[in-house]
Amino acid sequence: MALAARDTPFRRNLHCFMICLLMSLANLQYGYDTATIAAFQAMRGFLQVFGYRDPALPSGWGIEPTHQQLITSFMNVGTMFGVLFTAPFARLSFGGRKPGIWFGTLVCFVGVAVQMGTDTIAGVCVGRTLIGVANAFYITFANAYVSESAPRHLRAVMGGLFGIMPTFGGMFGTVTVYLAKNIDSRLCYQIPLACLFVVPTILSGFIVFVPESPRWLLIRGRNEEAEKALRSLRGNAVSEEQLQEEFVEMVRGIEEEKALARGASLKEIWQGANLRRTILCIGVYSSRAASGLWVFIAYGTYFFQQAGVKDPFAMSMYTFAAGIVGTIFAIWCSYQYLGRRPMVLFGTAGAVVCMFAAALGGTIAPGSAEASKNFMAWNVIYSVVYGGFAATIAWPISAEVVSSRLRVLTLSIATGIDYVFAWLIAFCSPYFINPKVLNWGMKYCWLWAGANVVTLIFFYFLLPEMKGRSLEEIDELFEKRISVKEFATYECECTRRAHEIVTQKTMDTTVLHSEHKED
Repeated sequence: MALAARDTPFRRNLHCFMICLLMSLANLQYGYDTATIAAFQAMRGFLQVFGYRDPALPSGWGIEPTHQQLITSFMNVGTMFGVLFTAPFARLSFGGRKPGIWFGTLVCFVGVAVQMGTDTIAGVCVGRTLIGVANAFYITFANAYVSESAPRHLRAVMGGLFGIMPTFGGMFGTVTVYLAKNIDSRLCYQIPLACLFVVPTILSGFIVFVPESPRWLLIRGRNEEAEKALRSLRGNAVSEEQLQEEFVEMVRGIEEEKALARGASLKEIWQGANLRRTILCIGVYSSRAASGLWVFIAYGTYFFQQAGVKDPFAMSMYTFAAGIVGTIFAIWCSYQYLGRRPMVLFGTAGAVVCMFAAALGGTIAPGSAEASKNFMAWNVIYSVVYGGFAATIAWPISAEVVSSRLRVLTLSIATGIDYVFAWLIAFCSPYFINPKVLNWGMKYCWLWAGANVVTLIFFYFLLPEMKGRSLEEIDELFEKRISVKEFATYECECTRRAHEIVTQKTMDTTVLHSEHKED
């Protein structure tokens, strides 16, 4: 009952919503970057510098599969490299969520400048690697911040902002490329690259005025600052007593975690109750790779072009637009009706159907206009169903499923593993889709239909329902090893105890004031 009283209406939490929206812009950068680099591989101006002339191809220019692999995969290599530094950075005395974003911005600026100035594949790879390092810091620290700062009943909504940003970024990137595609010079890709300076500049400037994560401050023993940060985040959304209850619950949760172990070691995330949490976090992160999403992110425009789509740039925009509509609808559903499990299961099952249908069309009538139309239709449905539901909710799940003390470390490991798969996909996909090698085209989707079946089974048996739970309640549920079946209905002690402490404190204060008045 005490916890439910803190579930104030959305309109009273607009201040916190805007802060989480601002931090989520970090993921917009990632979506924009991946969409533009995918589109560059179908642009004459880019191919004239990094490709070769081939009159037989739709654009009159082609790109070597090896170069295609390197350009796309080195961003993933950079992210894998970057996650090695996110956890050590977070352990520094100044290594909060905000400084992590600032460091990512600095690296991003260097990476963009290198890509704009180079005319060699090696130079592009260096720039892509630096972008990947920045991406590792953006994803880890921004996702952790949103999860730690959002009210428990709005965590899916605010975490969903983080999930929708790659789609918005991809849409902006595709539009930018579409406007620049007919420039028959290096400017056709340098202009979209220059736009990569915009979002980090806005983000880094505005977060100066944003409070640090209260849970990170508590972990560092800075309790007064943590209470001040929480008060700033909540504003007038809750009463003073409700705010104190939430703060006491946070303090007690962090203290209990610290009592279990000191520091945050790599070994610890694989021990005891943390093993289950780490496996879930990695599984949720890696589900995006298993879904086939990386193929459309990395090679979307090129894949549409090879599939016979007349205007691949416009098709990419339609796909991203469909994804935005689906994501907004999914976030609304998560707020009003659906829990984590239904959203993930529905989205993943939808991905199975979409991949199967696209592959079937490409197998029955390869290279035909009908197969291309079938592929386009199912790709749009995929963007709405999988991109809107499963992919969006994966971001808040991955951050809330791990403990506060081990959050950055576990997210770093999960991100690294996810990008190992992303790198493998980016590196191997050209062998399947490039006309000079296997030239599978739409038949490539058979592989992803099977991968989604495996993901669906994993989620059905292992993913618990965490809708409406505070992070401290989730800690308690995992520590007590509550089963998936009982997770949603189990009554936790931490919230009740926090309410009792604050109520008793309020009563003592009232009695003390009464005694002073009598004197």
